[in-house]
Amino acid sequence: MANKTTGKFLVAVMAAAMCFTAACSSSKNTADSGAATQTGAETARVADTESSAEAKSSAEDPAGAQSFAAAHDAFQTTLVEHNSDDDPIPDPPEGFFDLVHYSSKVGDLAAYVSSDPGDGEKHPMVIWVVGGWGNGIDDFPWCYPEWDNDQTGSAFWQAGVLMMYPSFRGGNGNPGNYEALFGEVDDIASAYDYAASLPYVDPDRIYLGGHSTGGTRALLAAEYTDKFRAVFGFGAVDKIEYHNNSQFTFDTDNEEEYRMRSPIYWLDSVKTPTFLIEGSDGNSSNLKNIERTSENDNIHCYIMEGQDHFSVLAPLTPVLAQKILSDTGAECNIAITQEELDEAMKQDPVIPLPVMQQCTMEELGITFSYPYLWDMEDVSENGEISYALTSRYEDDNVWDMSLLFFDAYLPEEGVDLQLAMESYTADGFDVEEKTIGGFPAMEVVAMQENDYGDVFKTTFVAIQKDDILFTFDFYIYEELGDDADPMFDAIIDSIAFE
Repeated sequence: MANKTTGKFLVAVMAAAMCFTAACSSSKNTADSGAATQTGAETARVADTESSAEAKSSAEDPAGAQSFAAAHDAFQTTLVEHNSDDDPIPDPPEGFFDLVHYSSKVGDLAAYVSSDPGDGEKHPMVIWVVGGWGNGIDDFPWCYPEWDNDQTGSAFWQAGVLMMYPSFRGGNGNPGNYEALFGEVDDIASAYDYAASLPYVDPDRIYLGGHSTGGTRALLAAEYTDKFRAVFGFGAVDKIEYHNNSQFTFDTDNEEEYRMRSPIYWLDSVKTPTFLIEGSDGNSSNLKNIERTSENDNIHCYIMEGQDHFSVLAPLTPVLAQKILSDTGAECNIAITQEELDEAMKQDPVIPLPVMQQCTMEELGITFSYPYLWDMEDVSENGEISYALTSRYEDDNVWDMSLLFFDAYLPEEGVDLQLAMESYTADGFDVEEKTIGGFPAMEVVAMQENDYGDVFKTTFVAIQKDDILFTFDFYIYEELGDDADPMFDAIIDSIAFE
């Protein structure tokens, strides 16, 4: 048994080393990989030095008191580029999200929606719009990027708030084309209508949130409709010109095209409590300009000092989730102070458990769960059952930097769980006796170092059911070990036998 474990450890370390050295943050199709892309610091300085008077003047509406909704609906955009994509839509975790289609002005559009909890109650829901210029959805809702760049909005569903992740026109084979912040506003309003129609969603408690380009879309939607109970926008821009015009599909010679996509001109149209957040090292010049320009009491701006476009997300989205859960009155009662956001930024983000999927091996009579974003590969040799479980991604977090082996085998005659515990104890390991799935088990935790000086926390669990030994060998970098413990514990706690 010791030889078997040692052999697998060498395999594990080699596989882990390959994964770890290649690890980098993956750019999902729909998520931002950077902040706004116009010429960086120079643009920010120009925007930041604009006077309040100039900002107010630029925001004056030549059409008078015309609302954004009226102006938007009366305007016909001209697209000089007809861009779309046919990116496939991954199947969501069963019973966690459903893939649905919602009606819009251009036809049916795809979305992920939280599955019905089945409790007969009506629940709050957040419609979350990711950043980037793509109009599709992929598997980001249940994946985990680096903790300092969590664009998934996962804190909401982790807290128990239902979620909708809409795609928009032109994405994932949807009808229509990218309109660069124009028609997408209509699609958001249509997403609300679909969410409100669900029998398990409270139509009076549907919220809207987004990050970066998604934050700008959310702010434009707040200017367009008052259907949402509250709106949360991270990293929104004041004018679309802040972005790189290579992304624009509209007629850039028409100034009105820019106005219809720039929130700064329509701030008076916001009738819903709207909370705008950005790091001082991100698009904060835009937020400062919005704050100087707006006289609308529904708009609340927060700049997080020392943070960037991405680092504000993981610490602050849990705060917003709790605000939503507490917002149960007839009218929205959400209030946010700069002080409580500053305090939240000082806290280490609570690392959530990943979405789990269940695996049943009928021939072995065992069921257990593991992260949905892992693949299970059959690496059996010499008639012994062995599986390697590794992430499909290469992000810099505990879910993607872990390696797990699952084995089931008949030990040699005279070798059983008791002998294994005695052997590990004699070798100086701390052995914890356990009962797992109703059967006797043991757990051993150790630190092991490879030839490159990398130290791994290894957790070995063995369970004896009749004559079969079931083993779970888990490997993770030492510095990530404490963060990974809850996930491994969840795997072990899920084990059940027929």
